[in-house]
Amino acid sequence: MRIGLTVRADERAPSPDAGSDDLRRWLAGQPGLRGRVRRATDSGPPPGAMGAGTDVILALLEPGGVATVLAGAVVTWLQTRRGGRTVTLTRPDGTEITVSSAEVGTLDPQQAIELAERLAAALEQDEGADPADGLPPAS
Repeated sequence: MRIGLTVRADERAPSPDAGSDDLRRWLAGQPGLRGRVRRATDSGPPPGAMGAGTDVILALLEPGGVATVLAGAVVTWLQTRRGGRTVTLTRPDGTEITVSSAEVGTLDPQQAIELAERLAAALEQDEGADPADGLPPAS
């Protein structure tokens, strides 16, 4: 399963442009994700569109808990960043799941684990189910 990740930083972030590269390095350093994370090669703007492209990170997952590793790493990364960050995870069917540092910053360790488990379950859900069930509302 291919999961796309995009990062958006608010204007108060120390280096708003470094979000995607920082997350990609963070994910690539996780033992369960090594060799599964890369920058998308087609993340530029569509032909004829103006503006900067979105830097997309691709995570290649397979059954067996890799979604849990990805979800836990994203939650932990958000908790450890200064300034506001939002990560949007896009499933192969186009469903987007968004988590922000504002939502996870105040979670205790047990709550962070529970959120990561719900996020992993949402990433692995069958098409047609609502992946946002049980996740905190997007801000």
